Amino acid sequence: MKPIWIVDDDASIRWVLEKALARESLETRSFANAQDALAAFETDTPQVLVSDIRMPGESGIELLGAVKARHPGLPVIIITAFSDLDSAVASFQGGAFDYLAKPFDIDKAVSLIRRALEESLREASVEAAPAETPEILGHAPAMQEVFRAIGRLSQSNVTVLITGESGTGKELVARALHKHSPRAQQPFIALNTAAIPKDLLESELFGHERGAFTGAQAMRRGRFEQAENGTLFLDEIGDMPFDLQTRLLRVLSDGHFYRVGGHQPVKANVRVIAATHQNLEQRVRDGLFREDLYHRLNVIRLRLPSLRERSEDIPILARHFLVQSARQLGVEPKRLSEASMRFLAGLELPGNVRQLENLCNWITVMAPGQTVEVKDLPRDLTQVAPLVSPLQEPRPAGTPQAPATAAAAIAPSAPISPEGWIALLEQQAAGMLSAGQTDVMDTLGRQFESALIKTALKHTHGRKNDAAMRLGIGRNTITRKIVELGIDGAREE
Repeated sequence: MKPIWIVDDDASIRWVLEKALARESLETRSFANAQDALAAFETDTPQVLVSDIRMPGESGIELLGAVKARHPGLPVIIITAFSDLDSAVASFQGGAFDYLAKPFDIDKAVSLIRRALEESLREASVEAAPAETPEILGHAPAMQEVFRAIGRLSQSNVTVLITGESGTGKELVARALHKHSPRAQQPFIALNTAAIPKDLLESELFGHERGAFTGAQAMRRGRFEQAENGTLFLDEIGDMPFDLQTRLLRVLSDGHFYRVGGHQPVKANVRVIAATHQNLEQRVRDGLFREDLYHRLNVIRLRLPSLRERSEDIPILARHFLVQSARQLGVEPKRLSEASMRFLAGLELPGNVRQLENLCNWITVMAPGQTVEVKDLPRDLTQVAPLVSPLQEPRPAGTPQAPATAAAAIAPSAPISPEGWIALLEQQAAGMLSAGQTDVMDTLGRQFESALIKTALKHTHGRKNDAAMRLGIGRNTITRKIVELGIDGAREE
């Protein structure tokens, strides 16, 4: 294992960190300024870099930028003054693993360096990702059936109906069917029929002639013509207006259609792939979907499993989305801890793969550290956990239910209902607005955050990290908020 580098112009801080890390049998190398450290990078690299932010010559932020440009995976911990919020923000924007606020507790510093060390060793052990990511990810048996179906349909032009819940990836499958078909070199045109107003959908599908209606200044080709010789993907087909279903049936039946306002038939050589999250059989029974169109579309049905049916795919999907999100933002990908991964695998995730992708985008932007723990996940997930969390054993029958939190156990009275305190908040906001106050959002927001943090600190007897965990925020966030809001009574663990 490589040594830990310490860069600080203060000899006493270097000495303290060297001695503390030596007690942990960790090798160190120290530098009095950023220039010497950068020169050392020409011949060697550390396992972790710890640097002060304010030094003569180049600052810690400049050192951070130079190091990240050469070694993007190297964890860098920045030492900064407790009250220097701007520096802390700049550290994270520059890709720092975390920061130490002066004066720091040496045990906390060693613990943080150990976490960075684990991250560094994990980074070194991760194999290089394949150059090309598969178009659809999934190892679960249910997804293997989907892959086999795509393979069987690869030389076919048959109409396919894709069903499945929202967010399961129906358009991805449609694109894969097109990509592996004889029409792969021709256009793939996608249209969400539920997203187009009824009055415009006919023109969108079939095009229109000049003067067909007010505003039709020129002839326009519709999606069928745009997809000529290729594939037309009609998403949310169950929401198509009933009268337009007749026109679509005609195209599927004889391969011809008329533009809106047109008198000459237009030939359509198009493969149609349709998708829906609705139960089309039920809509047929309810008289909302034409039975003959249903049978025209339902030549080959491909059902996509929900994420609940393929929870073993959540880890590979999450890793993929975290890498993808980090690449878009130009930052290092974050990683879910084993506990976080087990927690996600036990959630319902009704939004399926799309919800997981959105969650990974949130984690990339909002999670405080490179390794994401359960407490770092959004509160709406951690508060609505599975009935039996994958992180804990089921409670034996007959065992009394323990209070969800310590706060619940010691609460002196029942909490005010959401309607009650929201009504009070609305009343307060209305009074401030009526008085002509212009900083209502900032004032009430600070009061709200201050009340939450003070209450959490009271319940944890001033223990800051416990309070952060109870509130569902990161420890760096609560530290920053305590300083911003001038809250007293907080202490380290």
